[in-house]
Amino acid sequence: MSKFSVLIANYNNGHFFEECFQSLVAQTETDWETIILDDGSTDHSLEIIKNIIGDDPRFRIYQNEENKGIGYTKKRLISLAGSPICGFLDPDDALVPYALEIVLKTHAEHPEAGLVYSNLVFCDEHLQPKSVHKAKQITELDQSYYNFRGEISSFATLKKNVYEKTSGIDPFLKIAEDKDWYMKMCETAPVKYIDEDLYLYRIHKNGISTTTNEDKAVFWHWVAMIKMAERRNINIEDLFLERYVSKGKYEKVLHKLDQVKKSRWAKLGDQLGLFKIFKYL
Repeated sequence: MSKFSVLIANYNNGHFFEECFQSLVAQTETDWETIILDDGSTDHSLEIIKNIIGDDPRFRIYQNEENKGIGYTKKRLISLAGSPICGFLDPDDALVPYALEIVLKTHAEHPEAGLVYSNLVFCDEHLQPKSVHKAKQITELDQSYYNFRGEISSFATLKKNVYEKTSGIDPFLKIAEDKDWYMKMCETAPVKYIDEDLYLYRIHKNGISTTTNEDKAVFWHWVAMIKMAERRNINIEDLFLERYVSKGKYEKVLHKLDQVKKSRWAKLGDQLGLFKIFKYL
């Protein structure tokens, strides 16, 4: 049995996998396995990934019979893991060389912790670092635990025996499945934050950080939040209202702004150089 299972859910990201693969084979900790589960890719991802892996016995590849979504796929990945400690790595991302070594050391030093997590590094499409997102130590099930600003982030790793005490990842979730299991792990055992930059997160046009997908992520985040509130029998209505702007209110603001822009007084003021911001309206 390996010490650590790296879990990779792939859907049409095989063209990014080379750097992901190289980051794994470069790990200073060598006692690991990697399990890849393809979720019905419609491109040549599987062929690309298999060619990159070659005959390396540390990698195992599985396929869903059809596209099932990220929640189902990650839940199945954990069931396939043979190691006592697991962590998710997306095929378009990468780990720094000492990531597994530090994570395993932290799990050993904190046997009570069900979840160990680190900072992540935002990178461009070529995986060149741009900025660091600092996570935060969660000690109470308060607003930080709700994970509004990524207080828990990758590289997030779990003890499988603690995870199995929860209901597991919700296969219904299409995005934000990580928020769901982070919260469940917080409810089950202490969690430990490592102030290390271990995970390289690639931002590209088809990733979760694009505008369209980011809006979807907000929706699914609240689905996970509502499920959490139901589990804990708490009311998060006020928290939702603090962050929610109805489409009607938003359109009213845009309409008023448009009226200001079309105003002859605004145009005159712009001509006189009084409204420098006018051109941006």
